[in-house]
Amino acid sequence: MKVLSYLYLLSMIRRSFFTFSVLLILSCGGTQDDPIPYYDPNGTDNTDDQNNQIDNTTTDNTPKYADIDFSHWKITLPVDANNNGSPDEYQPSDLINNGYRTLEAVIPYMYDDTSDGSIVFYTFPDVSTTNSSYSRTELRELINTSNARENWSLNEGGVMAGRLKMDSISNDSSSSNTYHSTIVMQIHGIISIEDMNTYGFSSNNGPPLLKMYWKEGYLWAYKKSLVNEDTTGAALLDVSSNTWTDIKHNFGYVGFDAFNFKITATDGKLELQLNEDEPFVYEDVSLAKWPFENYFKAGNYLVSTSPSAFAYVKYYELIVTH
Repeated sequence: MKVLSYLYLLSMIRRSFFTFSVLLILSCGGTQDDPIPYYDPNGTDNTDDQNNQIDNTTTDNTPKYADIDFSHWKITLPVDANNNGSPDEYQPSDLINNGYRTLEAVIPYMYDDTSDGSIVFYTFPDVSTTNSSYSRTELRELINTSNARENWSLNEGGVMAGRLKMDSISNDSSSSNTYHSTIVMQIHGIISIEDMNTYGFSSNNGPPLLKMYWKEGYLWAYKKSLVNEDTTGAALLDVSSNTWTDIKHNFGYVGFDAFNFKITATDGKLELQLNEDEPFVYEDVSLAKWPFENYFKAGNYLVSTSPSAFAYVKYYELIVTH
């Protein structure tokens, strides 16, 4: 009995001491503004780490916008809302000063993604331009905004540089490919006003000198080359495959990641650069004899007529200089 009484007395002394300690801590502790340490099973005080975690959860919701000046670009859409038999187009005057953001006809096909600072070009098979089976949401360069027949020669030259990516594209179930393909950049040829007058052509349509394809995640250049390098004179203005054919170059895999691409066109020469890679150069007889004037194009030119096809291409930057 004496042992039990002693143990009971000892437990009461311990409880009293614990209660007194707690009261002492509460009376001498900090205010409610002080941080509350959280338990770390490793036995360290992580108050500062906890505060850092809270600070890191804050996010910047400031909208981001793509760096594209529309002063010399018009947009071609994949639809014919005005029923004139051709794809709808909107001029630079419609697009500049953020005008494209309020054009209801344009918004479904070219619009801002402010989460990553891009402009999205969306297209699907519907209405196509003359001499093409495919639809597009694509920008067309206009040197003279009031006259699309004025363009530039290789002798005058030009540079187009952009940052872009394939955001989403439909599966191709009708071939051995996984995805459909689309053209994201072009140098398009056009017969000059002078040659139109000289030879009496009824159409000024020329072949694309350069097409940059996104195909299965790879970036391909298709560049026009003479079938017969001895061709001269007016025969060079024949736009058919009898005179001009495509030669190809694979720049490698870009997948669905953003990449930079730069096209530098000069007299008899094309210099093409992916990211910081060594530029790939075309310099040949076909370029030296190229008889057409040119204009740049950029966007989303979907190479499919499948009813289920679609593509979303994003541009973060697009700059042209001459």
